[in-house]
Amino acid sequence: MNTAMLPLITLVEDDLRLSELVSRYLENNGFRVQATSRGDEVVEQVQRDAPDLVILDLGLPGQDGFSICKQLRLLYHNPILILTARDNDNDQVLGLELGADDYVIKPVEPRVLMARIHALLRRSTARTGPANKTLRFGRLAINAAARSVSLGGQSIDLSGSEFELLLHLAAHAGEIQSRETLYQRLYRREYDGTDRTLDVRMSHLRKKLGDETDSSERIKTIWGQGYLFVPDAW
Repeated sequence: MNTAMLPLITLVEDDLRLSELVSRYLENNGFRVQATSRGDEVVEQVQRDAPDLVILDLGLPGQDGFSICKQLRLLYHNPILILTARDNDNDQVLGLELGADDYVIKPVEPRVLMARIHALLRRSTARTGPANKTLRFGRLAINAAARSVSLGGQSIDLSGSEFELLLHLAAHAGEIQSRETLYQRLYRREYDGTDRTLDVRMSHLRKKLGDETDSSERIKTIWGQGYLFVPDAW
């Protein structure tokens, strides 16, 4: 196979031994890898090389991973996976809020890392739900093909992950979607009881749709069961 056709990953890791091990493992499993150890080189490198995915450490010389993630999200639309030894909830939530698509804690079993990478790449190219139609609920319009959303004629700027969450819920309007189902369908992994990814995505989505009150009326939390997209609440 022409190696230029293989997916390209930018690996940002200042532990050179770990960087070498991860790079070799990824290359042995069908990826091209361009590694860098300095945070202040990442944005320019990503703009130049347009990788299919970025693996980003947080503690880096030159610029920290949180700042990099925030900058990248403004100009880079492919997945960002944070790979870090920081295992506290605050760092995980902050990373996701700044635009990371996944947060993986070191040390990680190589097959688990590979599964997370494949899941992110599938999500970045796939289309969730009805692929060639516009879903309409009152003032809300969701164009699945164009991946665009408007509410009352005003365009709503959603991230790729937020759009996929909204589209899945809307495609199952009136049906409760459990947390376990959403993790399996959207993130291609089981919910482990502590992962905050869905909570952060849901909070951002509700805020952008003007549904962020404690008693959300458009996307309801059904305690002990999951989430419900209310079709006639728009």
